[in-house]
Amino acid sequence: MVVTFVSPNEDELIAMANALSGCDKFQPLKESQKKNISVMSLFQLLKPAIWVLLENGIEVALVTVGSNGVFLCHKGGPRHFKKPTEKINRSGFGGQLFNAFMEKCPPSRYSGVSELNKSSHFFAVHFPSLAASVVRLTGAGDCLVGGILTSICAGLDIMQSVSVGIAVAKAAVEAESNVPNAFNLSAIAGKVLALYLSHSHGHTHI
Repeated sequence: MVVTFVSPNEDELIAMANALSGCDKFQPLKESQKKNISVMSLFQLLKPAIWVLLENGIEVALVTVGSNGVFLCHKGGPRHFKKPTEKINRSGFGGQLFNAFMEKCPPSRYSGVSELNKSSHFFAVHFPSLAASVVRLTGAGDCLVGGILTSICAGLDIMQSVSVGIAVAKAAVEAESNVPNAFNLSAIAGKVLALYLSHSHGHTHI
């Protein structure tokens, strides 16, 4: 079996990179290292471990960094991220999700992420988290991944799908249950639009 997409948090990333390296080459970041650190500096600290995963066959690494959002990384250029899934039967819930997203957030409006690393060999973008009134954190990661996978299956590209996943995770941390009982697609699309607009001038290259 070939693993092409992984979504570790910081500690899981370090553990995976060490396992692939065959030694404890990387150490988990200490809280003192992360205190008042910029997103770009945090990315630079994690980049060597991310690269180990990509060098060992992982196509896409989505690294979650808590309130700092996520880093979406790929061994290649940005075209891979912005290519929608083809030959999708957009009926039922998938069709509703696709239409709700495209109505409020068409690809032409996409400007809500910061490009951290852009080259022919390594491309990475940062997605900020959405402000949330946190009730509990249990289930947030599962909802993030579930939102991403559902969106990809609905025909959205990877960058669009990650945005939906972040919006779904926000709904999860604001719910009393581990996973919200229901999702309002229009509200989710609205949160994604807010994510875009809040960082419409945030493109930065490293």
